[in-house]
Amino acid sequence: MRYRPGLSLAALVALAGPSAWAEDAAKEGFIEGSRLSVLNRNFYFNRDNRDGVAPTYNRAKAPDNGYSEAWAHAVITRFESGFTEGSVGVGVDAFAMLGLKLDTGGGRNGGRSSFDVLPVDRDGQARDEYSKLGGAAKMRVFDTVLRVGDVFPANPVVAAGDSRLLPQSFRGVTVENTSLAGLNLQAGRLHAMSQPMSSDMRESFATFYGGPVDSPWIAYGGGDYAVNEQVSVSLFGSRLKDVWNQYYAGTSVTWPLSDELALIGGFNFYNAKDEGRKRLGTFDNDIWSAKMGVRYGAHTLALTHQRNNGDDDFDYLRQSDSIFLDNSIQYSDFNSPKERSWMLRYDLNMAGYGIPGLSFMTRYGRGSDADYSNANAYYMRRDGNGDPLTDQKRWERDIEVKYVVQTGVAKDLSLRVRQATTRATAFESDLDEVRVIVEYPLSIL
Repeated sequence: MRYRPGLSLAALVALAGPSAWAEDAAKEGFIEGSRLSVLNRNFYFNRDNRDGVAPTYNRAKAPDNGYSEAWAHAVITRFESGFTEGSVGVGVDAFAMLGLKLDTGGGRNGGRSSFDVLPVDRDGQARDEYSKLGGAAKMRVFDTVLRVGDVFPANPVVAAGDSRLLPQSFRGVTVENTSLAGLNLQAGRLHAMSQPMSSDMRESFATFYGGPVDSPWIAYGGGDYAVNEQVSVSLFGSRLKDVWNQYYAGTSVTWPLSDELALIGGFNFYNAKDEGRKRLGTFDNDIWSAKMGVRYGAHTLALTHQRNNGDDDFDYLRQSDSIFLDNSIQYSDFNSPKERSWMLRYDLNMAGYGIPGLSFMTRYGRGSDADYSNANAYYMRRDGNGDPLTDQKRWERDIEVKYVVQTGVAKDLSLRVRQATTRATAFESDLDEVRVIVEYPLSIL
């Protein structure tokens, strides 16, 4: 049966019904239920493209050293009102975000690339500051919440990204329903997106691998269901008008064997097929990942396998987090046509050793068999002779250390250091990357 995004909003609203949560929320009040928070984010990012030059608008003004670097600070303020009293309540959400350049320049700011830390002018120079202002009106009918305006959806097919200085946002209509215990239903229709390094709240849609697309909207619908404390499932679908229909199914499992020992597993599957005017060509891609592992006290060890069965890159909205695949990691997505990849990941929670708030993660992923022989014109990659790339390989190693202050005036202050190293054949860059992120959240109301 074909997915019909236009029906999703009505279907979810129809599910709305009274619940204990809805009764409590109805008593909350517009002012009493309001929340105001300020997040200070200090962000340092460098990327060394070891086998090429750093991307920039004006190569003549940039050194050919392949090095991108930026240091910036963000102040992210969010206000969420409560709802007016009664079974039907109204409210507002609003945000004001400011990004400040601390250090970059001399061709080091990455231009328009996946680096995307600060906005740049036509000469490739980073702006000293930029800002975002937005908001949404909202209405609650029992335990269904409708939002109209600037929104931050979070699901496997449309998820606002937050891996740069400022978060990504979308503009449109969303609805969420929580009538049934353990079941969270979502739907939306969005007509614009705003990239992390942009002040423009009405940007056109763009995908990570296909680039900008002439599409008037994206719609989505689906839900997550916690079967019990050990098993959860998720089903979603989306349509990027005139580009693709995309479907997702996933599950996560935790199987306790004792107080200290548990088995973990999961499975993610996407199908993406061209739609309407086929703005990114003809494609029909299946990609999946599977995870199995063990958690013992403070230690977690997991092995994952991922495979793209399609002839084209598995694509998703640019700078979004809309790719719930196990081997989509800090830089690489391991999503090239016919690519097979394996990854081993280890996590350590130091709370079990008397240092709460300190955690460590490392992972190593390797992909092979990427083959562009049958890719369409939008996703084709060729060698110097003009032939499609075949038998492409890559690997990535990530290391991350994070500490969150647990008590005192600096409570919830976090410091995270992320390092990535990738090496690949002709279709990808060899690069070394470091990110240092310091965040200090403040709850005003």
